[in-house]
Amino acid sequence: MSDDWGTPDWIMSLFRHFHDPCPIAGKGGLTSSWGGQFENKVFVNPPYSNPRPWVEKAIKTHRETSTTIVMLLRHDSSTQWFRMLKEAGARFLMIEGRLTFKGPNSKPCAFPSVLAVLS
Repeated sequence: MSDDWGTPDWIMSLFRHFHDPCPIAGKGGLTSSWGGQFENKVFVNPPYSNPRPWVEKAIKTHRETSTTIVMLLRHDSSTQWFRMLKEAGARFLMIEGRLTFKGPNSKPCAFPSVLAVLS
């Protein structure tokens, strides 16, 4: 699966007033500021192939600014980045079934997804 898939509309509608620093095909979200703006609400759909740098930035931003950060991630509790989120106090909201991302020829993912919330 490519990393350039759009977040499903039903998820985006839940977070429409959140800042999204991770637009499709963009890594500028790792260098831009997330905290202290946009009413301290951030939604991130990071690349599923390498979410760790995004998770690290989310944890750091949350600790420094108390920004609420919601991340759409592959549900994989065996990874170091998942463990880092858990240790940082994230809450996990499991998504039932398999997501179908926006994009040409989109089809359901081969894996489950989760929303990780730092608040």
